[in-house]
Amino acid sequence: MAVVGIDLGTQSLKAVVVDDGLRLRGEASMPYQPAFPAPGWAEQHPSLWLDALSPAIAGALDRAGLKPSDIKGMAIAGQLDGCVPVDASGRALAPCIIWMDRRADDEVGAIDAGFIRERTGLVLDATHMAAKICWAARNLPEARKVTLWHQPVSFVVAALCGRAVMDHALASTTMLYGLRERGYAGDLLDTFGIDRASLPAIDEASAVAGGLTAAGAALTGLPVGTPLAVGTGDDFSAAIGAGAVVPGVVACNLGTAEVVGAISDELRLDGEGMVETHGFVDNRYFISNPGWLSGGAVTWFLSTFGVGSPVAMSDLAATIAAGSDGLLFLPALSGAMAPRWIANARGAFYGLTPFHGTAACARAVLEGCAFAMRDVIERLDELGVETPRIRLSGGGARSRVWAQMRADISGRPVEVASVADASPIGAAILAAAAVGLSTSVREAAEALSGDIEVFEPDPAALETYDRSHRRYRTLFEALSPLHTD
Repeated sequence: MAVVGIDLGTQSLKAVVVDDGLRLRGEASMPYQPAFPAPGWAEQHPSLWLDALSPAIAGALDRAGLKPSDIKGMAIAGQLDGCVPVDASGRALAPCIIWMDRRADDEVGAIDAGFIRERTGLVLDATHMAAKICWAARNLPEARKVTLWHQPVSFVVAALCGRAVMDHALASTTMLYGLRERGYAGDLLDTFGIDRASLPAIDEASAVAGGLTAAGAALTGLPVGTPLAVGTGDDFSAAIGAGAVVPGVVACNLGTAEVVGAISDELRLDGEGMVETHGFVDNRYFISNPGWLSGGAVTWFLSTFGVGSPVAMSDLAATIAAGSDGLLFLPALSGAMAPRWIANARGAFYGLTPFHGTAACARAVLEGCAFAMRDVIERLDELGVETPRIRLSGGGARSRVWAQMRADISGRPVEVASVADASPIGAAILAAAAVGLSTSVREAAEALSGDIEVFEPDPAALETYDRSHRRYRTLFEALSPLHTD
């Protein structure tokens, strides 16, 4: 017997198959792309996700050497902060307004940011679901037909099993979820003018949402009645898949964006708004920064500098000493998220001379992203969150150069699991817990994290990086007036 984990990403849907011994047996993916119909807008039609399910699951099953009848359960994790309007039949009435869309900026202008932070743990921002609901309710021609507003994960779950539900972590990204109540809060709903009946129910991520309906079976290629877990968002499933499910581990997922966070048993709120607090499994909290373009900065570098691959970039960076010969890079290609959130901030190299070549620039890009990680960890420290070690996941975790650099910059051991793509693994862990292949999410996470390679910090390099990081922060503050002008 086995379970399926799905990662519903922005550029692809990934499926993994994990057997009853909690071993990864097969994986496959199906690509698709978002659409950008206007400046600041980003959309994706939900049919892309549904159409990708069957071929991705079939590919993972084929690589695992298993049949659909071998699957005991499944779970879905995926992109946060989307907004899908649906009618009474569950049909999407318009494309999903996805996480990177900023069309709802005007919807939050009159709302007290301090009130939102205190009640929800979030930064008041147009990318969160409540703002998008407000915009859609006022501007979509189909708005009068809307009976429910979904996130991407809850939309797919409903399409497969017929129940509209999301977990506490996803609900806590909406700006409608009170952290102390662990549920939608009346004062928050009133603030945005949203009816509680128009939102999915809330349940535990590893609870069974329902069995696959005939429609769900047709979309997945799995048997009718296969249990489907409630699932969660990809930021949270990546932490689960990396094994960072208890206090004491910083989860750092190096995808297109770099998400850095840690688990806390206690509710902690950042009055400065650098990190956000979310509900999490086992009544814990995930306190994190939602990320800057990190893998995205690597992709930009490869294209701009004509370097063939991330491996080649790491090899180039390894030829330059710590500190990049004085060259600094600010990883704010799509706005700054650390050490402060500044939406209009932009990336920069500083310190260029005729001496600096492609290799120095490569190392500076990698160091700059790692400096931002250090900024987040230092803020977590200030909040009293435990941060003694770092667990890397995502595509960037495959770079041994980057892993060692992050150990040296943070002064902490960096752990890299054998399975880098943590989000679909996290979904599989939720499925395993939902159907009883493990007694808990924690047990499954520890079993599936696999072999761990540890990179210990070099004290000599840390001394160099302390100086470089101070210069990096000075540069950030010096440029801030340009970003806010």
